[in-house]
Amino acid sequence: MRVTLRPWRPDDAASLLAAVQATPDLDTQMNRSAVHGLEAAEEYIHSALAWDPDAGTCSFAIDVDGRAAGNAGLSHMDYRHRTAWLSYWIASDCRGLGLAGRAAAGAAEELNLFRIELGHRVNNPASCAVAKRAGFLPEGIERSKLEYGGLRFGNTCAARN
Repeated sequence: MRVTLRPWRPDDAASLLAAVQATPDLDTQMNRSAVHGLEAAEEYIHSALAWDPDAGTCSFAIDVDGRAAGNAGLSHMDYRHRTAWLSYWIASDCRGLGLAGRAAAGAAEELNLFRIELGHRVNNPASCAVAKRAGFLPEGIERSKLEYGGLRFGNTCAARN
């Protein structure tokens, strides 16, 4: 299995659409309703998964043998302080292979940043395990950090310097 990180491309639209259709829990990571067909998936890649360091966001497609199987994204990039926020997701058929941890570590190193933070829901132990494997250390729990779908979530904040 060959795994690389690279920017998303328009020809990844079919892989993105397949991941969204097969992975219902991506609702917690992205606006799945925006990816309702191939054209919409292509637009989502152009807008939400853009590689735009000047705008403070870089999304890496997690490429498994030539197929985009997930995303590792850096956002809220602050070049003055060399900091960013990391998020990740993996299509359901590629979970359990260690891809998210490898991608999180790779994305963290790619742009020569001093500090990268991530947060995961306290009820998501798999995401916690990913963060630990990628070398992130827990720093605390942020209560009532997120709200979506009418639910409020606490977050465990982790960082890597």
